[in-house]
Amino acid sequence: MSPDDEKLRIIWNQKRIPVVIRRGGKGQLPRVRLPFADNNRTWLRDGRQRSPTWIARDKYWEIPISWFNDFVQKALKKYGKLYVIQPYLEQEKCAPACMNATGHECQCSCMGANHGAGNDGSWFEISETFATRWGDQQLACRLMKLR
Repeated sequence: MSPDDEKLRIIWNQKRIPVVIRRGGKGQLPRVRLPFADNNRTWLRDGRQRSPTWIARDKYWEIPISWFNDFVQKALKKYGKLYVIQPYLEQEKCAPACMNATGHECQCSCMGANHGAGNDGSWFEISETFATRWGDQQLACRLMKLR
C-alpha cells in the first residue's frame, strides 16, 4: 500500500468531515460518507423522487451521479468543508527534441525524466517541440472549504 492509499483510507474513515468519492467507471455511483445524523437520508434526498442507497456493510451512501454537484454545494453549506476524492489522469509533457537528445543538457518541462529515452510509442507527438501522454488513472483528494 502506498502512502497516498493510506492517506485516502484515513480520510475515508474519519467521521467529522463529509467525504464523497466520484468513481470513474461506467455505472459507478458516487459514494458518500457523512457525520452521523438521524436525517441523513432525508437530507441527501432533498425532496427528489429517487432515494439514496445505504450500503450498511461498508457504512456509506450511494447517490446518482446527477446529484454530485448539488451534493457538493449542499455539503459545503451545511458542514463548511468537504473532502472530494476523484479519479484523474496525469498528463506528461515533453518534446521530441528532448526524447531524442544525445547530450546531458535538458531544458524541457520533464526536467530530464525522458531525456534521450526516445519515443516508445506511448507519446503523441503534436509537433517537433511538443509531445504528450496520459498516465494511469489515479485518485486525487482535495479538501474543499466554504468561502
